[in-house]
Order: sequence, then structure tokens, then C-alpha cells
Amino acid sequence: MPGALPDSMTVIEIDRPGGPEVLMPRRQALPTPAAGEVLVRVAAAGVNYPDVRQRQGSYPPPPGASDIPGLEIAGTIVALGRPDTGTWRIGDRVTALVSGGGYAEYCAVPAPQCLPVPAGMDMITAAAIPETFFTAWTNLYDGGRLQRGETVLIHGGAGGVGSAAIQLAHSFGARVFTTAGTAEKCAACARIGADRAINYRTEDFVAVVKAETGGRGVDVVFDIVAGDYFARNLQLLATGGRLVQVSITQGGTVELPLWQVMSRRLVITGSTLRPRTVAEKAAIAGALHAAAWPLFDAGTIKPLVHKTFPLAKAAEAHALIEASGHIGNIVLET
Repeated sequence: MPGALPDSMTVIEIDRPGGPEVLMPRRQALPTPAAGEVLVRVAAAGVNYPDVRQRQGSYPPPPGASDIPGLEIAGTIVALGRPDTGTWRIGDRVTALVSGGGYAEYCAVPAPQCLPVPAGMDMITAAAIPETFFTAWTNLYDGGRLQRGETVLIHGGAGGVGSAAIQLAHSFGARVFTTAGTAEKCAACARIGADRAINYRTEDFVAVVKAETGGRGVDVVFDIVAGDYFARNLQLLATGGRLVQVSITQGGTVELPLWQVMSRRLVITGSTLRPRTVAEKAAIAGALHAAAWPLFDAGTIKPLVHKTFPLAKAAEAHALIEASGHIGNIVLET
């Protein structure tokens, strides 16, 4: 590594499983980038629900990954692993998906998981792209096979992943329904492309979608809830429809009415992102870059950043995300 780099850095460690208070600033040695990796001086790191689950002890990092939380970053490349891939150079501004280690001043990243910071975008906004937009893209278009002219219901539209999914689906020609928990959140979803935002606290989303589609239902349901939403989601799928399970915040054990699946030729699928291989994540990055980066560069789509916190106040960021009062993303600044 260049001699100008420090020997140590500030990171956020999980002292023990528990509440936000277990997130502690500590000093650690800088990571050394391995072959095919780059070392990024982190300017900002996104805060996501998987980080909360890791802090609580229910979502451990995959084998070989850093135990420091944080799955998405933006910053500047300051060192290259040897032999380097030739793709990136010191000084390049990148946003990157990582398997851990984002809550730190420096982070080693597989080079194929880096993408250029979009034109005119600041580092804070860029840091909120990878985890949310990679997740939205692979679930909508790989798992859900969403096509132009189809109709999609996106649950949790005011969150980081949900707001990314709304923007992608709208930009590529789908009719978008979404659910959110307040009038303010519904209005935010409408501003970024939702054709109909449904306040699930005051409206029955099944009845609304059925009425809006003339009883047909939707082609794709993009769900983060599971639990008792599962049966209701199946009710809303049109013949040949696809349910894509992105998260299971209300429980992952459900009853499956097979006759509905058989008679309407439904597809139920889902995915996780963090445990995937570098090659798999590189494929998602390539597809997202080709399709969405012109939109990012033009300012047509972008992550919604609700609030930023200094790295040392990661505990406050986690308290906010658990309170569910935010719209879009929460980001740490280093």
C-alpha cells in the first residue's frame, strides 16, 4: 500500500448481540486488498435492515466476510490488490456492494462489485445505491421477470429497497402499486413513480389493487413482509403471476395453498444477496450498470436519503431505522 495511508482506522464493532447501544467505535488495522480487490477510502456507508439483524445476532456474516457491519459504500480507491485487474485505478470514485466492513474508514472490496459514482452525484447519495438497487434489480428482473407494460405491487415502498424498486419499475415501463404506512410516505412514493400508493393502515391493499385492475390482479408482487401477507399476495396475482419474496419481516413460515399455484400457474421465488459469490454479484452489477446507470447519470433516478449521521453515531442511525419513521435511506459519513 502507498506509504501515505495510515496504519489504523476507525470502525464500528458489534460489541455483543443487542440493541443499538452495542455498536461501538473502535480502532483496527487497515485491511489489505487481496488479488482482485481494491481498497476504498470510505466517504459514506449505507445503513440497512440486514445490518440491524446482524447487530441483533440473527444474521451473521457469511464465511470469510468482515464481521464489521455495512453492506454498501461510496468512496475513493486508494490501493489495488496484486495482481490488479486493470479495471480500476487509484483515485477512481466508486460505489460498491460489500459482504461486510462498510462501517469503517477503509474497506477492501472485490473489484467486480464496484461501479463508478454516477455523474454529478455526491458520495452520500451514491453510498445508498448498491444494497438497495442491486436487491431491487435482481428481484424484479431476474426473479420476477417483470416486463414493460406489466403491473407490479411493491410492499414497503418508502424504504430504501422499496423506493429503489418503484423507480426501476416505473422507469422501465411497469404500472406500479405500492404500500406504505403513512400519508407522507404514500406521497413520497407517488413522487418517485408509484401510480397508486396505498396506506396499508387505512386501506385494504387487496381490495384497492383488485378494484384498480378490474379484478385481474398484478403480474408481480415484490414483498418484504411475508407472514399473513403471503396469502393476500397470492390472491392478488394474475394468472402466470410471480411472487418475489425479498425479506420476511413478519415471519417466514406460511401455509401454501397449492391449488392456487397450480390452477393459476403461479411462481413463488425469492433470494438473498449477501451470501452470493463475487461472480454472481458481478453479473448483477453488470446488468444494473448497463440498464440503470444512464438514468442515474441523467438524474432520472436516485436513492432517497432521509438523514445522515457521523460514523461514530451509528447507534443513532440504527435507532432511527428501527423506528421506521424514515423515507428512503439512512447513511453514515466517515
